[in-house]
Amino acid sequence: MIIKILGTGCANCKRLKRLTLDVLKEMKVDAQVVEVTDIPAIMSYGVNATPGLVIDEKLIGYGGVPSKMQLKQIIGRSIARSCCG
Repeated sequence: MIIKILGTGCANCKRLKRLTLDVLKEMKVDAQVVEVTDIPAIMSYGVNATPGLVIDEKLIGYGGVPSKMQLKQIIGRSIARSCCG
């Protein structure tokens, strides 16, 4: 699983990265977390507000930071989708 945090380094972008790393650790999920800071690359996902969250090249959301519970659900659904179709 590759998780991309889209943003130029704002406070919410950093918060989303920290939260993502915490959730992955708690869930014992092995995933690569990549920061995408290049504005044209960010815009190529259709994001017009940061931070953005992309899991396995699927845009999950942008413009805010989900709660810890929401992020756990998002990651759980992505795992289920990748392993079980």
